Amino acid sequence: MSLFSSDDDLQSLAAELGRCLQQREFVIATAESCTGGWVAKILTDIPGSSAWFDRGFVTYSNEAKQEMLGVDPEIIDANGAVSEATARAMAEGVLNNSRASVSLAITGIAGPGGGTPYKPVGLVWFAWAGGGQPVGSVDHIFEGDRESIRRQAVLRALHGVRDRLDGC
Repeated sequence: MSLFSSDDDLQSLAAELGRCLQQREFVIATAESCTGGWVAKILTDIPGSSAWFDRGFVTYSNEAKQEMLGVDPEIIDANGAVSEATARAMAEGVLNNSRASVSLAITGIAGPGGGTPYKPVGLVWFAWAGGGQPVGSVDHIFEGDRESIRRQAVLRALHGVRDRLDGC
């Protein structure tokens, strides 16, 4: 998977995912922090997406993660907003607060500031839930400016859904 993509690459992957979700009669919903709804935008750019896309939660603040997705404040206090535990809780929260059968969650540090030695700018955690599988998660440290980090995170999130669905 190339970490750099054009809008056409993102649209093509989103259309492929839409076909796959529709074939399996799955519905997806998203929870996004650092990408600010970009995944939901890409998915809903596809005509007919209402057949397989339910909703997108933009949970940029810790309070939004807690209020909209039911993320336990203790998870965030113990691990931070940018962590595997928080991403996994977000993905599960999507399923509990939507009609989706598949979810994805993204939380990260897009920069230019906000990084630490342990959590550098470019660190993004992803989680996927549903589809008859246990919650899966992975992190990646992307390079580039804010726009580039966010774009790469969107691409990685979409690839993660495709992988979860066995590539259709």
